[in-house]
Amino acid sequence: MSKQEEFQKIIEYEFQDEMILKQALTHSSYANEKHIKKHLDNERLEFLGDAVLEVVTSEYLFLHYPQLSEGDLTKFRASLVCEPTLAACTPSIRLGDFILLGRGEDRTGGRKRKSILSDALEALIGAIYLDGGLTNAKEFILKFVLTDIENKKLFYDSKTILQEYVQSNYDGNLKYQIIGESGPDHDKSFTVEARIAGEVIGTGSGHTKKAAEQEAAYQALLKLDSNKLKELIPGQGEACT
Repeated sequence: MSKQEEFQKIIEYEFQDEMILKQALTHSSYANEKHIKKHLDNERLEFLGDAVLEVVTSEYLFLHYPQLSEGDLTKFRASLVCEPTLAACTPSIRLGDFILLGRGEDRTGGRKRKSILSDALEALIGAIYLDGGLTNAKEFILKFVLTDIENKKLFYDSKTILQEYVQSNYDGNLKYQIIGESGPDHDKSFTVEARIAGEVIGTGSGHTKKAAEQEAAYQALLKLDSNKLKELIPGQGEACT
């Protein structure tokens, strides 16, 4: 079984034209290294997939959250299609194992880089749309992207929600402290602790300080009172069944 055949089994979709799938998995670093024409890497498919994902996500939220305003729907959609959230969807389909990367990008951890994973996921959605139409693309998105929605929203809004929680339930101030940095300048990794009055309530890491703080806030929220958190998350527990 080829790698492409293995991947198609994982995503539960069989391409009529496997060249479209190969293009979706072709990162620009691989195309440059192999002297493949620029328009044959996955960036154009990413552009298309981004639009398809936005339409499907918008329809899903419109139908399942009738109580939310236009502004809240927009924020909710943003939480589901942002880079960290999309990257978090990719381990279930092992996307990082199948992306075609240049050797340099591969050596420096490209298969786990959130920007590469999220872009490839959007390119894959675009490829499925081109190959099998909107119905198949929508089925893929509902199965592998629009899952565990409330938890993803919690992650996206983690710093804001944690700040509101701390203000309502603690006397001390919430602060973020960098406790570690590693890696070369072009691929830095930061480790951050979220603290209340000096007490560590969550730890996170990321390729930017902001991403590390977001992860630390999210880890802190997972430990807190779930009933009180529901009051701070718009739409929480109000989805249609």
